[in-house]
Amino acid sequence: MCRLFAITSKEPRSPMVAIEALDVMREGHDGSGVGLFLRDLGGPFQEMKDAPILSGIFTEQGLKRLDIFMMDKGFMTKYKMSIKVPKAPPPGVPKRDSYLIRAYEYPEEWDAWTEEERLGELLSIRLQLREMGEAKKDMIVFSFWPDAIMIKEIGDPMQVARHLKLDRKDLTARIIMAQGRQNTNYAINLYACHPFFIEGFSTMTNGENTAFVPIMEYLMSRGMRGYGGYQSDSEVFTHILHYTYKKLGLDLEAYKHVITPLQDDALKRHPNGPFLKSLKNACRRLIIDGPNCVIGSLTDHSLFMVQDRKKLRPGVVGGKPGVFAFSSEICGLDAAIPDRDKSKDFQPMHLDTAIVGSDRQEVRICRQTDPLPLPR
Repeated sequence: MCRLFAITSKEPRSPMVAIEALDVMREGHDGSGVGLFLRDLGGPFQEMKDAPILSGIFTEQGLKRLDIFMMDKGFMTKYKMSIKVPKAPPPGVPKRDSYLIRAYEYPEEWDAWTEEERLGELLSIRLQLREMGEAKKDMIVFSFWPDAIMIKEIGDPMQVARHLKLDRKDLTARIIMAQGRQNTNYAINLYACHPFFIEGFSTMTNGENTAFVPIMEYLMSRGMRGYGGYQSDSEVFTHILHYTYKKLGLDLEAYKHVITPLQDDALKRHPNGPFLKSLKNACRRLIIDGPNCVIGSLTDHSLFMVQDRKKLRPGVVGGKPGVFAFSSEICGLDAAIPDRDKSKDFQPMHLDTAIVGSDRQEVRICRQTDPLPLPR
């Protein structure tokens, strides 16, 4: 199994908070990899919320190709964070030339574009760079998006964090998602490492999605950019979330109905029964098969946790006004927020969606038996 931890905080925090939470849950992951997703950034990035940030790993030759590519596109570096690592990495951690976190100025000709056009082109560029990197094995590109940083590496999470000096003062965020352990169904590949991200939506999963193939085939048939290149059976959870919002025009409450719809007898009693029955029929190939615990974040900086019907992967939510965390185990919560009221900790069941909004004031619980907000 994997171990998951996510935190949302009014004040920016170091990613080491998440790494330390993973470390106390180390009996639940094998230490073969770590993935970090940071958004709502602090430090120097706080003053450049609209600037797209490129995150990835590059060889020296790959970095040269990147620079030529980006200059040809009209991008100029606005800020870069240098991650200098020792020549000899810890045992199990590959030797890398460059870990890149770089914010860019948009090309001047983009000034006349709409925000939707700009963000759409950022997705296209990320996919182009990934394809370039896979062709020559000199680039691994995780994200290219405003106010977002993604770091992934093979190896023990704590050793990786120390190797990359992730305790640095200029690397903080108000939302941090972290996963310990690599994907277990494929060869070790950093594109298989959680969290996953597309156009402002991110998820990570502890579990096994045995319905992966029909879900993958359905998503890839939708004609939407970014649905492809799957190295993990869990990446489809991020794309189903994106599809629910962007294609279906629905909200988070409906996401649970898409991936784990109610049984037919329960639909007959639901206030939105006819609509949900139609949704279930239309999205039948997106129904997941677990067990899975999914933690995700939205474009509005909300965090959420859901379980599938099997409820065989642990998950708990807790905190206090201003800071909340989602964790595979209570000991992860204890490490990050020891002074919370533990009697208010909540473990979502299969009908629940636990949500902490961007105000970070409370945990809101939505049940699938509740009335559903009307489609946007």
